[in-house]
Amino acid sequence: MRSLMICLMASSLAQAFDKSKLEAIDAVIEKAIKRKEIPGAVVLVLHGDDTAYRKAFGHRALEPNKEPMTLDTIFDMASVTKPVATATSIHKLIEMGKLKTSDTVAKHWPEFAANGKDGVTVEHCLLHTSGLIADNSIKDYANGRDQAMKNIANLKLEAPPGTRVKYSDVGFIVLGELVNRVSGMSLQDFASKHLFLPLQMNDTDYNLNTRKTGNVAPTGKRDGQIIRGKVHDPRAYAMGGVAGHAGLFSNADDLALYCRMLMNGGEKILSRDSVQRFTTPHKLPTGQRSLGWDVATGFTSQRGNLFPAGDGYGHTGFTGTSIWIDPPSKTAIIILTNRVHPDDKGNASPLRREIGTIVASATDTIAARKQPVLAGLDVLARDKFAALKGKKVGLVTNHTGRTADGTSIIDALANAEGVKLVALFSPEHGIRGEKDEHVGDSTDAKTGLPIYSLYGEHRKPTAKMLEGIDTLVYDIQDIGCRFYTYISTLGLILEAAKEHGLSVVVLDRPNPIGGTHCEGPLLDDGVSNFVGYHKIPLRHGLTVGELATLFNAERKHGVPLTVIKCEGWNRADAFDRTGLPWRNPSPNMRHLSAAMLYPGVGLLEMTNLSVGRGTERPFEWIGAPWCDGRKLAASLNAQAIPGVRFVPTVRTPTSSKHKDTECGGVDIVITDWAAVKPVELGITLATTLRDLFPKVWETKKLNTLLLHQETLTGVLAGKSAQELAAAWSKDAESFRERRKPFLLYPE
Repeated sequence: MRSLMICLMASSLAQAFDKSKLEAIDAVIEKAIKRKEIPGAVVLVLHGDDTAYRKAFGHRALEPNKEPMTLDTIFDMASVTKPVATATSIHKLIEMGKLKTSDTVAKHWPEFAANGKDGVTVEHCLLHTSGLIADNSIKDYANGRDQAMKNIANLKLEAPPGTRVKYSDVGFIVLGELVNRVSGMSLQDFASKHLFLPLQMNDTDYNLNTRKTGNVAPTGKRDGQIIRGKVHDPRAYAMGGVAGHAGLFSNADDLALYCRMLMNGGEKILSRDSVQRFTTPHKLPTGQRSLGWDVATGFTSQRGNLFPAGDGYGHTGFTGTSIWIDPPSKTAIIILTNRVHPDDKGNASPLRREIGTIVASATDTIAARKQPVLAGLDVLARDKFAALKGKKVGLVTNHTGRTADGTSIIDALANAEGVKLVALFSPEHGIRGEKDEHVGDSTDAKTGLPIYSLYGEHRKPTAKMLEGIDTLVYDIQDIGCRFYTYISTLGLILEAAKEHGLSVVVLDRPNPIGGTHCEGPLLDDGVSNFVGYHKIPLRHGLTVGELATLFNAERKHGVPLTVIKCEGWNRADAFDRTGLPWRNPSPNMRHLSAAMLYPGVGLLEMTNLSVGRGTERPFEWIGAPWCDGRKLAASLNAQAIPGVRFVPTVRTPTSSKHKDTECGGVDIVITDWAAVKPVELGITLATTLRDLFPKVWETKKLNTLLLHQETLTGVLAGKSAQELAAAWSKDAESFRERRKPFLLYPE
């Protein structure tokens, strides 16, 4: 389906392309050369079947003699080898019926099962979720390729397969070995026969040291000598130059043939189904990868700032090479540098990002794909409130119920032709989102309508409150966390609608921390309360509209339910990519970063620790009078928790826990949004507090929001956060399957 959609988009969107804008690439490269970030470069841009840009700059060699860069210069591709040679060969073997992504490596390489690796699959290796180490010791390669494979077969896993993402050269070395074992040919010979020769990629091969190397770009140095025509990577070099993770050499024109093949559906190399399997994004804790390509992680600098995340795919190489392909606009960007020459001090990342941005600006399809999202209310208003015509409405909302231009939904419905607004209902924090306490009933000064509090004496509307109402409308911005009580109010609204024979209309809004990731344990059996309404993970990855459909079905309410969907929202996008204005959903949810951290940091709120209420950094700082912030920060930073760093900071909360008391603690700084796993972070904070401050950190109320006894027991028993997170993975996967029928926006 995705490949069909991309083809349709490409046919309708790939028309307008302003080549003149690509001239800006010249200045960007010249500046990079002047700053000594690269010695030179070859850049080629494809748009459809047209070569829109193709130029060489600077020098391919600075030592021992200067040589100008030429368009036919051949480069050491480094990790671009992974998709172009290895993953393509794997998908060819799958197409030939000799391999499956679900096959375990041990099925074809029995010795690999040693030390608990029997569950590692081909898919795990392609997605970097195998649990294998990133790079094993170079000493393991000292005695040639055969012994290196034996050493890899005897490695232990760092994590259970499928439980974490860690970019692994070893995983692709394993895939290269599988090509050998399954096909009976070396990776070099298989790729040449089934890919390079049919595409006439005549300058693409391994081991150029056996060929004339006059137009090969040198890389760094080995044993004091400039490396030229021999692979730069030491492990690939030790294996004779042929490996799954590195070793391939190619030039821009050959890579253009390869990119065209993929953009044209595989041509004679792969079937369209294989290309789809090869390039379709998989949602992972650290972003998105396909079965061989990087899609949207912290390493896709070559995508630039304008190509939408999740639409394209690419890869980079350590030596300074990169590819990015954007199928909707039928655009490919090939950037080849040897930034490691001559002293390994270059840096191609800024250049890649700038060129990616320039190329995206040349096509008007990008702007069409980046229009601001329309929330459900905006769609309803655009359609002149047709879904509510003739209805007597009870409106459940707060200050976040506004159109994109700031008009309150209360005013919008009060003035909507054919709609009778009867009463207002407010959730926790009140109709204006300002209260951090129980809220009583009141009257709206502007409309004179009653405002019934659903966070006071009643949590669910009573029969008296519902008099004269036939439809309940819900419009509140959620933040994607199970214990954030707005979704419990949603569930109770559905219950009230069932009990009193009402219909419900939910005006949907994006999940601000994204709709792809599910994380954390499910609610314990038999538990349902205001901070844990339904059996979903702590980070559920659903919109309120999707939650409403799930609640309605799984709780068998059978309420007549209409969801006015958002338009233009990609469920992989966090709130910063929607174009919608941020309004604090509650008094202490002041930033998107706080929302991202809340499913984990918020778990600690019921202990004797401040989570930042009463400071300028709620949920982005934790502390207590008994906490040594320097000690805590050092321990947390030493654990290399994905996507975050910790800064020791002393703060004095002006309200809430430890009010007016100086507290040691740490600021939590997000460094990589795609890598953050907030629930695992929260449990890591808990296990670290347990280990560092066992006598003063109080845990008796830790389960109040967690509501998962097994995890609580594990924390108290001394288990690591990684062990506990591994135990959640089955919960997350089971919920992913459960939620599929209720998804309103495609994965």
